[in-house]
Amino acid sequence: MGGGTNSARPMTSVRAAGFSRQGKGYISSSNEKPPSPTPEEQIKTLEKKINQIVEESTLYLSGPNPNIQLALEKAKDAAKKERLLAKQREQMGFGDQLNLDLTYCALFTLANCYHANKMYHEALNTYTIIVKNKMFNQAGRLRVNMGNIYFEQKKYPQAVKMYRMALDQISNANKEIRLRIMRNIGNACVKMAQFQDAITSYETVMETIPDFQTGFNLVLCYFALGNSEKMKKGFQQLVFIQPNCIEQNDELGSLSKDESIEDHEVFNEDNLRALAREKKQIAHKYINLAAKLIAPVIEETFSLGYDWVVETIKSSPNSEIANELEISKAIQYLKSKKFDLAIETLKSFENKDKVMLGTAATNLSFLYFLEGDYKQAEKYAEIAINNDRYNAKALTNKGNCLAQKGEYEKAKDYYQEAINVDAFCAEAIYNTGLICKKMNNIKESLQWYEKLHAILRNNSEVIFQIADCYERLNNLQQAIEWYNILISVIPTDPGVLAKFGSLAMKKGDKTQAFQHYSESYRYFPCIISVIAWLGAYYVDCQVYEQAVLYFECASTIQPKEIKWQLMIASCYRRSGNYQHAYEKYKKIHEQFPDNVECLRFLVRISTDLGMKEVQEYVNKLSKLKAISNSGSLNNISNSDINDSINQSNMKIDKPISNNVGKSIGKIIIY
Repeated sequence: MGGGTNSARPMTSVRAAGFSRQGKGYISSSNEKPPSPTPEEQIKTLEKKINQIVEESTLYLSGPNPNIQLALEKAKDAAKKERLLAKQREQMGFGDQLNLDLTYCALFTLANCYHANKMYHEALNTYTIIVKNKMFNQAGRLRVNMGNIYFEQKKYPQAVKMYRMALDQISNANKEIRLRIMRNIGNACVKMAQFQDAITSYETVMETIPDFQTGFNLVLCYFALGNSEKMKKGFQQLVFIQPNCIEQNDELGSLSKDESIEDHEVFNEDNLRALAREKKQIAHKYINLAAKLIAPVIEETFSLGYDWVVETIKSSPNSEIANELEISKAIQYLKSKKFDLAIETLKSFENKDKVMLGTAATNLSFLYFLEGDYKQAEKYAEIAINNDRYNAKALTNKGNCLAQKGEYEKAKDYYQEAINVDAFCAEAIYNTGLICKKMNNIKESLQWYEKLHAILRNNSEVIFQIADCYERLNNLQQAIEWYNILISVIPTDPGVLAKFGSLAMKKGDKTQAFQHYSESYRYFPCIISVIAWLGAYYVDCQVYEQAVLYFECASTIQPKEIKWQLMIASCYRRSGNYQHAYEKYKKIHEQFPDNVECLRFLVRISTDLGMKEVQEYVNKLSKLKAISNSGSLNNISNSDINDSINQSNMKIDKPISNNVGKSIGKIIIY
């Protein structure tokens, strides 16, 4: 080709043949393959994957958001992969290099997940595989887990057997674990009512490393056997336990007398302090329960028993709870209706620590209020408030005393202050509603009771107050609906049934009224208004024989009330039984000789029957100066009876709670 030729230049590669650029400054052969992993590397990769699945299962089982179903699925997957890994090792010729730790971990996790899902049979089978494999060191202690499963299944003999087998395989060096297992044995023996065997196990624990739970269980066993001396000994062991993690200094949570609770909790709080406080509360709980259990039975009287318990606690490291037991002693006096001794015991706290003084003063205020000594009740309510301004129960008691004196506005202020301190103080909310009723502020009263109903859903007093408020607001439909709810809560209350019948009459539903009045009479046949209505109902229906039964019941309840006997005689007369009517009128006249209406009917009936006593009755009638012009009593209208029925004598403004506790409130009864 000549130099002047313009033919196109042939295409050539711009890169070297056989090479490709992977990054700036790097080149590699395009035909090179990555090296395949060795068998050892494959096994290690599978082991890591299995470990990861086991960790995920553990997190699902005991993490902050547990999901036991997913944990079980992961555990099954890990166990399955571990078995495949074992087969792969054998195929590759590495059967002598088994990872026993991984196998143990996978099986244990699977058994634990079965247990969490209450698949007890599968869990026991998996644990059995582990404990029977002699290649697993220390696997025998898992028999404790098997014993726990049997315990949950209430198979206590098998549980004890497993616990004892675990003890045999745990060395004496693991003292704490052995003692815990012995405590489990004792618990299982208690379930089987083998108290002596349980005592043996518990006493071994208490002699080595005592703890409050075991000490309390030991006292329970002594109590079950009725051995008062052993109860005393066991209680002394319990109260003199020196806990390792509860220090009696300010660094771990105990308060000095001058230190405020708010500053202590807000500025000095930490995890260690919280743990110490929790441990201390648990210890005090066990001591309190044991003391209340044995105090009434260790001496001839419960008073002597409480005195012994209090003195024992005062000489122990837990002396600060002795005052709480004296409060319990006062409450026991109340249950025995020994009010003077209860008041005397509570008054003894006036010269003691401030916390107990507030509690005792609150209870004293409640007691004096019940006895009607409102001056003393107010005095001790003020003492409790001065001791702790944020004592909602004391504020409620103070409000009760003011309400009793008629100072409703001040009482309402105290109730609302109590509610501000404790938004769920049911007594204060209930009493505020009552005060609003007394002040004729029905709508506000209804609001308070609806708020309380959201807290106490099935409380009959609250539901009644809501129904009564609607009735006072003339909203009969809503009132009837709430009375229906009330009847579903207390279906046998005669007063509520009578009230419902009265509302049904106001709506003109006589059938429903009859149904509820009849039910009320069936449950309590002594409400005069109910008896009168039913008698009048049968008179209207001209079923005089049935009406007589109700009027006779009324005359039995009120024998000096003449109208019921006149009603009976009138029923006889209307039914055409004049002879019975005449005899009844004669008896009425003998009992009430000055009754004009009775004489009128005697004159009329004796005339109709042609009796010779006619003139005698006429003369008696003429001698009476005051003769009623209202007509004979047999013409008394049923509306007159219904008017008296509407004056229901049902009073359901009762206290929500009359129990006396550490801090108590009293609800006014109007």
